[in-house]
Amino acid sequence: MPPSPGTVEVEIKLAVASAAAGMERLRRAGFTPLHERAFESNTVFDTPARALIQSGRLLRLREFRGEALLTFKGRPEPGPHKKRREIETRVADGAAMQALLEALGYEAIFRYEKYRTAFARGGQDGHAFLDETPIGCYLELEGAPEWIDQAAAEMGFGRGDYITLSYGSLYRERCRMAGVEPSHMVFPRP
Repeated sequence: MPPSPGTVEVEIKLAVASAAAGMERLRRAGFTPLHERAFESNTVFDTPARALIQSGRLLRLREFRGEALLTFKGRPEPGPHKKRREIETRVADGAAMQALLEALGYEAIFRYEKYRTAFARGGQDGHAFLDETPIGCYLELEGAPEWIDQAAAEMGFGRGDYITLSYGSLYRERCRMAGVEPSHMVFPRP
């Protein structure tokens, strides 16, 4: 039987006080930018019965740096790192892909935005991302668990600082604590 497509994604988020504070931690740990800061728009899709989200799975259409990506994420495995199967592919036309998903019965249930900058350290397989979101700034570390633990420690973080929730879950928790009805995690429009 051939292997299933996709990879296993392992990641954590780390809250930082500001983008400048995150950049300083990354710089001190030897990370350098892979690309300039760029706006990212994400739309999460689900069935009308919310079958995907209720089972811990995700179907997302992302538009970032002139590309559109369709991503499926499987159920997360328990542990200190967020670990789950990921299948991702570029699509030629994000609007057409959204129309196709909706024609198949999926609904756009949540939109979230962020500014993202990617970082790496020479010769290492892991990546770090600085995400500036409407609910705060986060460092996201993605790679092997040992690499994540080492990089986090070098930036002054311990396992107690690890966040394995999605941005949607973080947003809903923030809304619950503020007594606000959740909508979409997007930046205010001028």
